[in-house]
Amino acid sequence: MRYGYRRVHVLLRREGWVINMKKTRRIYNELGLQIRNKHPKRRVKAKLREDRQATVGPNDIWAMDFVHDQLALGMKLRILTIVDTHSRMCPTTDPRFSYRGEDVVQTLERVCGRIGYPKTIRVDNGSEFISRDLDL
Repeated sequence: MRYGYRRVHVLLRREGWVINMKKTRRIYNELGLQIRNKHPKRRVKAKLREDRQATVGPNDIWAMDFVHDQLALGMKLRILTIVDTHSRMCPTTDPRFSYRGEDVVQTLERVCGRIGYPKTIRVDNGSEFISRDLDL
């Protein structure tokens, strides 16, 4: 609950305490209590992206991201998913317990050797895809 010193003072008076408002405020401050201001939630409009071009055919643009899950034993599982945005075909879903940049590169090399290289690969700005291995 969000109670300031004024509300606390009213509650104390209701319970029968004879206390001055100034004393209530002094004790409230000495205890380090403070009511925080609520900031209104900002409604952010979706930003239109100019850099997104439409896909022309298969192997034009691939989207790549990680899906996270946890097993009943408590082990975390990460699954690399790659999707062709034109045909909605999924060239691979590669589950592993830990992923490094090298592993992403190996998976991409394996898939591209089988299907062919895409013109563009889209990824989010997640930390998974920030690696020198991917840059090379």
